[in-house]
Amino acid sequence: MTGRPSNHIPPELLLEASVERLKDKPLKRLFEQDAKRHQRFSFDACGLHLDYSKNRIDDETMSALHHWLRSCDFERYQQHFLQGEVVNHTEQRAAAHFALRSLSRQSCLVNGKDVMPRVREQLARMGGLVDSVRSGEWRGYTGRPIRQIVNIGIGGSGLGPKMATEALSPYHAEQLIAHYVSNVDASEMHQVLRQCEPETTLFVICSKSFVTKETLTNALIARRWFFAAGGNTAVLHRHFVAVTSNRPEANRFGIHPDQQYEMWDWVGGRFSLWSSIGLSTALMIGMERFHELLRGAESMDRHFATAPQERNMPVVLALLSAWYSRYWQAQSHAVLPYDHYLRFLPEHLQQLDMESCGKSVDREGEPVEQDTGSILWGTAGTDGQHTYFQLLHQGTRLVPADFILIKESHNPYGDNQLWLVASAIAQMEGLMRGKTGKEAAIELSDKGLSDERVEALLPYCTFEGNRPSNALVMERLTPTTLGALLALYEHKTFVQSVLWNINPFDQWGVEYGKQLARTIVDEAECDDAAERAEHDASTQSLIDRLLK
Repeated sequence: MTGRPSNHIPPELLLEASVERLKDKPLKRLFEQDAKRHQRFSFDACGLHLDYSKNRIDDETMSALHHWLRSCDFERYQQHFLQGEVVNHTEQRAAAHFALRSLSRQSCLVNGKDVMPRVREQLARMGGLVDSVRSGEWRGYTGRPIRQIVNIGIGGSGLGPKMATEALSPYHAEQLIAHYVSNVDASEMHQVLRQCEPETTLFVICSKSFVTKETLTNALIARRWFFAAGGNTAVLHRHFVAVTSNRPEANRFGIHPDQQYEMWDWVGGRFSLWSSIGLSTALMIGMERFHELLRGAESMDRHFATAPQERNMPVVLALLSAWYSRYWQAQSHAVLPYDHYLRFLPEHLQQLDMESCGKSVDREGEPVEQDTGSILWGTAGTDGQHTYFQLLHQGTRLVPADFILIKESHNPYGDNQLWLVASAIAQMEGLMRGKTGKEAAIELSDKGLSDERVEALLPYCTFEGNRPSNALVMERLTPTTLGALLALYEHKTFVQSVLWNINPFDQWGVEYGKQLARTIVDEAECDDAAERAEHDASTQSLIDRLLK
């Protein structure tokens, strides 16, 4: 790695110079000119291997990117964050979700107070419930053991635990089945309840406020269903538990105080699967495995806190994303896990990244001067190769991509894993190197096509290449490696926020849409025209057509 750029030169000028230097220099040529490129642009941390050599970078670019981060006073913001200080300034809160996976006996201060005794207490309470349900000691109101777990929660109260539970399917208790309900669309709840028996179902209601409309609506449906089958308030505690900060509302619903688990105001929903929000995951995989999940995340926390910038995995990934967003005008970023069990990972990361970084004002309340965040999307495995990979290879838009690869499958049938991993490696190679007109002409000629036909097809069969990608590799998908992977993306999100000088821990846009919906529902249920708000003609027409 070359030396750090002079602090007297603005990083913006250095990075603009990098764009000019690299825009006509294909990645394929960079590999040909540098036999050690891969070695310099790859490293290991916490059971993960990152290969970022297939990016539009060189040594000077990476030095300039790190200079950019230092110029943003990154170390100070990182220390404030890791020391549990107020970093969510609009809501006057810390964002100390990393404390939830601190399994050491060390203290962890949030706003100057050690939160670890209460965190450990909640983990112990979770463990008691988990062990009781999994052993069959916990019985439903007719004496039968629990067989179905239904998590009711939206946003981080649904996406995170759903993703983690599905990712760790090979570790599930055979006697339990988990379901996740988030949408206020009653069809989702209907489909889940059709698969459940009231006598053997445990509902986990996840809502910090316990007044979230989608969650409370679905919880009430579940309670009516339970009562209709013969249940009553006296036995409700055998089938309903809550994860909430609003105990009075949970009490009013009928959930016994002993079956209420705590949420913390210093943990945002999208960072909460490590807390009692992960109760459904813990029920499915057991507390020992849940602790392994926490331990994997804790290892990435230590790496993020101690590794130098140049070998800090969340830092490197954040710099690359910001590099493409700001200097190459990339509008989106693909996350492509080549493992069926990780199929909900892109959905989870959409909330993590887009809710955190989708901001148009900076920490001082001023309009930002650059694009923030990326449109994040993706699917699992080779399905994408038969849908949107055409755009990745030959489209006009630049789409950086993270390929997540796992060496050993939990289900090693035949040569499936060979083809799965080989397909991913081939896609990354193809995106990087492309195909020249000469190479395409030879392939077409070998098929017996005439020279005239070859000439006509050449524009369609050549590939520009030079499309960037990262490879994130693990030996096996386990609770530990999953924890490290998820914490990696959490910290990447934080680093991006420092580069863009935004608050990644609030979500006023989410609340705005909810406020408007409440107003429209109130109006639809009110016959008094004087009580109705004034809407534009289109909105009023839709209200009249759909809600009257």
